[in-house]
Amino acid sequence: MTSIKNTHQFPLLRNLQFSPLKQGEDQYIVLWDPSGLSAEKLIVPLSYFYLLQFFDGAHSLEQMAAEYLKKFGEFLVPDQIQRLVTDLDARLFLEGEKAAEAHREALAIYRNASVRPAVFAGKGYEADAKKLAAQIAGCFSSKEGPPKKESARKGQLIKGLVAPHYPVNEAGPVYAWAYKELEESQTPDCFVIFGTCQAGLNQAFAVTDKDFQTPLGIVKTDRAIVDALRAKASVYFEEELAHKHEHSIEFQLPFLQQGVGKVKPITIVPILCSFPAACLFDPSMTDVRDHVQTFLATLREVLASSGKSACFVASAELAHIGLRYGDSKPPTDFSFHRCMQTDMAMLKHTEEINADEFARFVAKEEDSRRISGFGAIYSVLAMIGQGKGEVLRYDRGITDQFNSTVTYASITMF
Repeated sequence: MTSIKNTHQFPLLRNLQFSPLKQGEDQYIVLWDPSGLSAEKLIVPLSYFYLLQFFDGAHSLEQMAAEYLKKFGEFLVPDQIQRLVTDLDARLFLEGEKAAEAHREALAIYRNASVRPAVFAGKGYEADAKKLAAQIAGCFSSKEGPPKKESARKGQLIKGLVAPHYPVNEAGPVYAWAYKELEESQTPDCFVIFGTCQAGLNQAFAVTDKDFQTPLGIVKTDRAIVDALRAKASVYFEEELAHKHEHSIEFQLPFLQQGVGKVKPITIVPILCSFPAACLFDPSMTDVRDHVQTFLATLREVLASSGKSACFVASAELAHIGLRYGDSKPPTDFSFHRCMQTDMAMLKHTEEINADEFARFVAKEEDSRRISGFGAIYSVLAMIGQGKGEVLRYDRGITDQFNSTVTYASITMF
């Protein structure tokens, strides 16, 4: 753990997210913590955002001042950088004892709670039960939703699906394409949900044994499967606090409750994941690859021993393009069309249920389009192993005033 002295003299920024902001003719950057450990946001000018790249634990405050002078031709008074460090530390944006203590306290509170609450109710979807039920029904009846006719695969066993984790308020009809297929298929014994952990994970996967609350009621975890996982691989429960503020699993649950949940009680195995495609091929990332292979092998073993049928769900987004995600300029119609074509080529491997080729595709383009749902989709493909998939619907969302774009799709696998 970084000492308090090092935190202030060689500050190390935590894994934050950022978004550009324009006010009049001035441009700024908004910083926030995707893990939810800090609820703060910080708006900084572009010059300070440039400076933050040197908050890597290796540069001293004096070295930062020198880099600033080199870039902008201006001196920074030492107190200016120190005030920035103090402000970042107070907001829990820096690694160090303050953030570590906050994490310990948050983890204890989470583990003592009876359920994982509906954190995003009223934000990404309706908070009132009746309104939420109507909202979910509206996703299916929307002109952007699935066709009314029966699925050609009605009554078959569905092995898996991919659905967005974009706010239901905006992407709900795209979710509905996948969940209509699920509702018309054979009902499995449990749902293994691989959610995308946007804050990142040290060990590739994080499992929790918490039941999940939504406005529609409680979704039970499958305790037998989760307890068996803990007995065989407890290391994958160490980062379960990541579930508290991650929305990707939560957004799937109302669709499960309103659909399959009306036919029979449902249970889930909630798993967050985050790992790059490169780890599966890069010799320098064998530790990450070992985590991925060990966890998936353990999950296969536990599921086989349970004797239960499972449907694997990937809560995943695809490409992230634009200023918000690190590109040098906003997307154009041409660049989006090119991105869409690349997405379609990538998703061919999901239709073939080919996890390795899906990973090679993303690794080959060096994740230049930032496929945030890679880990979740790869895990579902790897668990299913064989079969046939179909891309049912593809769409995108605009995330800021600079036309930054997220793409997503509904996919079913039999």
